[in-house]
Amino acid sequence: MKNLLTLVGLTLLYTNTFAQINPQDVEIVRDNFGVPHIFGKTDADVAYGLAWAHAEDDFKTIQQGYLAGNALLGKHIGTKGAGADFISQFIGSKEIIEKEYDQKISPEYKKIAEAYAQALNKYASTHPQEVLEDDLFPLTPKMMLRYAQLQLFVSSRGDYWVQRIIGNNVKLEASQEEITGSNTFAFNSSKTTDGNTYLAINTHQPLDGPVSWYEAHLCSEEGTNIIGALFAGTPSILIGANQHLGWSHTVNYPDKTDVFKLEMHPTKKGQYKVDDKYLTLEKKKAKLNIKVLGIPFKISKKYYESIFGPTLKNKSGYYAVRTPALYEIRALEQWWRMNKATSFSEFYDILKMKALPGYNIGYADKNDTIFYISNGLIPKRAEGYNWKEVVPGNTRKTLWTETYDIEELPQVIQPSSGYFYNANHSPFFSSDKANNPNPDDYAKAANFETYHNNRSTRLMHLIEAEDKMSYADFKRIKYDNQLPKPFVYSWMNINYLEKMEADKYPEISDLVRRVQNWDRKATATSIGAGTYLMLYHKLGPYYYQLPEPKIIPTAILVKAFKEVKAHMLKYFGTTEVALGDYQKLVRGKKELPVFGMNDVVTAMSAVSYKDGKVKVVAGESYIELVKFTPDGPEIESVISYGSSDHPDSPHYGDQMELYTQFKTKKMTFEKETIYANAERIYHPQ
Repeated sequence: MKNLLTLVGLTLLYTNTFAQINPQDVEIVRDNFGVPHIFGKTDADVAYGLAWAHAEDDFKTIQQGYLAGNALLGKHIGTKGAGADFISQFIGSKEIIEKEYDQKISPEYKKIAEAYAQALNKYASTHPQEVLEDDLFPLTPKMMLRYAQLQLFVSSRGDYWVQRIIGNNVKLEASQEEITGSNTFAFNSSKTTDGNTYLAINTHQPLDGPVSWYEAHLCSEEGTNIIGALFAGTPSILIGANQHLGWSHTVNYPDKTDVFKLEMHPTKKGQYKVDDKYLTLEKKKAKLNIKVLGIPFKISKKYYESIFGPTLKNKSGYYAVRTPALYEIRALEQWWRMNKATSFSEFYDILKMKALPGYNIGYADKNDTIFYISNGLIPKRAEGYNWKEVVPGNTRKTLWTETYDIEELPQVIQPSSGYFYNANHSPFFSSDKANNPNPDDYAKAANFETYHNNRSTRLMHLIEAEDKMSYADFKRIKYDNQLPKPFVYSWMNINYLEKMEADKYPEISDLVRRVQNWDRKATATSIGAGTYLMLYHKLGPYYYQLPEPKIIPTAILVKAFKEVKAHMLKYFGTTEVALGDYQKLVRGKKELPVFGMNDVVTAMSAVSYKDGKVKVVAGESYIELVKFTPDGPEIESVISYGSSDHPDSPHYGDQMELYTQFKTKKMTFEKETIYANAERIYHPQ
């Protein structure tokens, strides 16, 4: 590692290029849960403070994201980082950002990005022992945008197609997209008993790592005042609420990425045919730095550029990947502008930037407006092609150049039903029948989702069960953990389980009956839930061996039940194992029984842990519940662990008990209250 003086010199060399933030103009106010409330004169001040506070809590994860986005992850962690490093170069983010940064990024947002980078560089220079790779610093706004570009390419499933091409299998396969999923729903005054407007922000993400949530409150004298959550390395809130409005995201799955098979010249290498002409592939090399047994190596991997996009060669030919996320660099700026919106019309106009390549948006505001949209950059494609699969790259007919405008996407504005909901299912089931978008109004080639899943089925049933909902009802729905009957997994059919005749299988008959008679509630104390989740996990290896459609036959259910019984007896000494005995929320030395499972509203995804148990790694993560009242928004929130990633911090896992008990903490915009109850108040220096 470079010495401290070198790091300081690099930081000064960079930061002197831009207007400097005075740390005395920024205050970080930590509440009793360690959540940072950042106050500053300008939005740039607040960005500086956010970067500093987040670095104090988790500098490592911030760096890991930026290392991946700047092709330096392999240098840090070895061969496991080579894939991310390759993709970050394959998508050409460095070139497009270098080309478009000055013109496309507004002067206002450049100040935000510069201030955020300045704080991270200052933190690196004053905490050199925490720096993972010297080559990452000094960090620049352009380097920050490269990481955002990588994230958004991945969220558009671009990495999926790269892997398929490299693996010589370009046929689309079904995936378990809703294993964790996300939820958002809102009620306006026509649906609520108290006449207020409710919004549930309930995304399901990994509980740790670069795309886990970090909670913050940002407040400047330039109009920013928002409470919500963000990913490591992001200079603004991604989901949350200000004093006027709030929004959440859920992942959506319309077709945002295409793969093109090029027609190569029979004799001339590197020539591909487009209509009646042959064009030349541009040769490129990704330079990868990796470590093997601690020894650094430099390797290169060939790829190409065609008019259709970045291109790879495999055993069956040349394939180009094209997605709008490759050509749009303003996503972070759009989120920042969403933070500052004060009305629905202003928020909707910001969406017209069309800088976010995907994500459903669920919205509510103080004026009683609720809104849902299946947002995204969806290409306007030529008819006559199967866009779900590989399409010909030998004609400009398939070379789309435009995307649908915001007004042309499936959406619901102020439905007469008084509600919307989304759980990663079809946008055509987002409210009641009278208000749902009509699938016939949208291009088939966009491939919008048309299915329900367990969570959407359950939410629909709960919401439509009552004409009016109290806030207590709203929270009850949010924390529901029951699977519907029959099961409605969108990726598989497990309903032969209901038809099993338990008496035919005496060895496992008690387990079969238990699951069949189970109330389908995934509570930590439920023995039926414990048996079912073990069964679900044992079915995993069989699932990937089954042909499409994925129907789990009785024979495989029998095998899995036998494996469940053997597992129970080996590790627990009994066949009566509660869900919370099997599934744990774990951080450091703290291990708590926890509710939930795959595709319930309170979704959880778990992996093997120890002693036959599993631990949750994704699912219910950041929860923010917002009630817009005449006196202003009331906000409560909770996160799965705590605000700090440092094991010696009191905030490493101090929200775990709240989280596992369906409890929240109150959040407030009131500055006097925040300061009066502060755990610590300081400047970022």
